[in-house]
Amino acid sequence: MIDSVARLDHTPQTVDIVDLTHDGRGVARWAEGHPQASKAVFVTGALPGERVSVQQTARSRHFDEARTLEVLTASPDRVTPRCPHFGVCSGCVLQHMAEGEQIKAKQRLLLDNLQRIGRVEPQQVLPPLMGDAWGYRRKGRFSVRRVEKKDKTLVGFRELDPRFVADIHECHTVVPAIGFKVDALSALVDGMDARGDIPQIEFIAGDASGDDSGIALVFRHLQPLGDADRTKLLAFEQEHGFSILLQPGGLDTVHPLSGEAPQLSFHLPQWDVALQFRPLDFIQVNAKLNEAMIARALELLDVQPGERVLDLFCGIGNFTLPLARMVGDAGTVVGVEGDVGLVQRARANAERNGLSNVSFHAADLSKDLGGQPWLKAGFDKLLLDPARAGALEVLKQFPLKGLKRIVYVSCHPGSLARDAGYLVNEAGWTLRAAGVMDMFPHTAHVESIAVFEQA
Repeated sequence: MIDSVARLDHTPQTVDIVDLTHDGRGVARWAEGHPQASKAVFVTGALPGERVSVQQTARSRHFDEARTLEVLTASPDRVTPRCPHFGVCSGCVLQHMAEGEQIKAKQRLLLDNLQRIGRVEPQQVLPPLMGDAWGYRRKGRFSVRRVEKKDKTLVGFRELDPRFVADIHECHTVVPAIGFKVDALSALVDGMDARGDIPQIEFIAGDASGDDSGIALVFRHLQPLGDADRTKLLAFEQEHGFSILLQPGGLDTVHPLSGEAPQLSFHLPQWDVALQFRPLDFIQVNAKLNEAMIARALELLDVQPGERVLDLFCGIGNFTLPLARMVGDAGTVVGVEGDVGLVQRARANAERNGLSNVSFHAADLSKDLGGQPWLKAGFDKLLLDPARAGALEVLKQFPLKGLKRIVYVSCHPGSLARDAGYLVNEAGWTLRAAGVMDMFPHTAHVESIAVFEQA
């Protein structure tokens, strides 16, 4: 538990940064002579190799927290942040670190997790996958809050202190058509009668994000909107070319402000595949990195014509449909996903792309799968892309002995390491290779991929 601010020592202290935490803060220890000498302290805004002056911000039993007051000795990896809101906004916390060093730090974190949590080491470390570092984020959520003291409505990401919404005017990691219209969104909501009843705005962009026409905004509102507010939203929609949707309740309440729901899609030209999605569906946030990730996954899986491949946590078919192209008419691909709506969209995407060698099933992959017929169908290869919780439950139930190869795409190195430990140390597989992919440049988020073979 974090102690109250009243008990903190606000006297500036000098510390040496030796590492980075999983969330991008510097790791140090209080110097000799400090009342908590040698206790770990996590420092916002500091990089490994730096000596910094810090002020304590929080205290707990096992570690303290602090913020950087002054960089006394700078790391050669330190750069000037591009965004004027860096240091306040939590949207990306590594802008002060050279891009090439960011991905190296993420690679070290992955390898450390594999060794420490899973007690495994890959036979090969894959070269990192990198794409656009700016203007890449095509999906996200802005928080909204009316602040009477500032006499304005804030639209943006949370501050480093998550209790507050950052007062930002632009975002350099969000696709430009949205990232440079934060002020316009703030002015729109501030002029609405319901400005105190709109907690968030979700955004998503399809392939047409360069000229606004493929962008949807979903306004969550806690009270019904009056005619005047709806008129203002409609005018904003028409002025900027966005598609605005309203969400008065749960996901099933989302509906377009006017006309029909937008037809959002993205293309994977390497496999001649187009995928349609809805505004609140899950898609990978970085379009170019996503395509490179699919290519690497299929290369590692070594898919051959005529094979049977299973894609778990398949979503709208991001990997499934390119796989179906690879195995050809003689092969079969099966996609399984827990969200029924995503399964419906995946089936429709397969039909639109003329793929008849793929089928989809809805199943909660964290539960007992004994009654699922696809589980016993027999496959040559397995690809899985689970959420942060990982895939241990389904791996323990799956008949692994018949598989030739497994490719695991992960958004959380800790759960990947745990599951890799199971596959290697209990199920008898070999971790052939693993590496990181910079899906979220300038953030501490680590996307990774691993390939396993029968020992």
